[in-house]
Amino acid sequence: MPPTSQYAGLLVDHRDGALWLTLDQPETFNALTGEMVLGLIEELRGVVARDDVRVVVITGTGAAFSAGADLTGDAPQEKYDASAVDAANQLIRAVLDCDRPVVCGLNGVAAGVGMSLALACDLVVATASAALTLGFTKIGLMPDGGATATVAAAVGRARAMRLALLSDLLGAQEAYDAGLVSHVFADESYDEGLGKVVRRLASGPPLAQAATKKAVNAATLGELPGAFERERAGQSVLLRTADAAEGMRAFAEKRRAEFTGH
Repeated sequence: MPPTSQYAGLLVDHRDGALWLTLDQPETFNALTGEMVLGLIEELRGVVARDDVRVVVITGTGAAFSAGADLTGDAPQEKYDASAVDAANQLIRAVLDCDRPVVCGLNGVAAGVGMSLALACDLVVATASAALTLGFTKIGLMPDGGATATVAAAVGRARAMRLALLSDLLGAQEAYDAGLVSHVFADESYDEGLGKVVRRLASGPPLAQAATKKAVNAATLGELPGAFERERAGQSVLLRTADAAEGMRAFAEKRRAEFTGH
């Protein structure tokens, strides 16, 4: 049965105990639209009532996993507001609350909230050519989607500050060495490698996997609720600044932003 497209930009497929959620707007590098986020949330929340799903995979088509928030168009600053931050937080919460393992198939670049989504997953299986960048400061904003907690939990304060403040781009191998991704496969063997990981999870003990996921998240992400609150408060202020408007315009115009601190 071919993947369905109940939600614009999101393909849904179920096979061999795995629910595949594929971001499918390669022309925008899978920038997350409101409908895509809603679809992901609904599918993730619906898993609790499905005995035929043992593992969830979130991946993308084309050159990117996800470029993050949808900043296309003439006035991107008008589309990205506090409600967008709330939606991102709900999506991250849905990934973490899902009682099945959630795997990110990192097929390409993950930027902004796309990186936040990738890091919320329980395992991140990357192709060697993939890369990660928070990217928020390049448009005058701060990380959201819980990234201030998930990144720090994975790599520690110093490297978290590097990624958050400088928006450095990390290749897949460096991200693996830093503890941000769980697996890296050569591009030509990525599909096979991802498939093996998914099959192992699908055939594993579901109750033990659910209990393990809950325990590890409780031990490592206790600060997440506070991170959501701080990110929303900070982002709500930053979104009203001239710097954020300039940053988003510059992003849309493919030029370097000129920030003034206003």
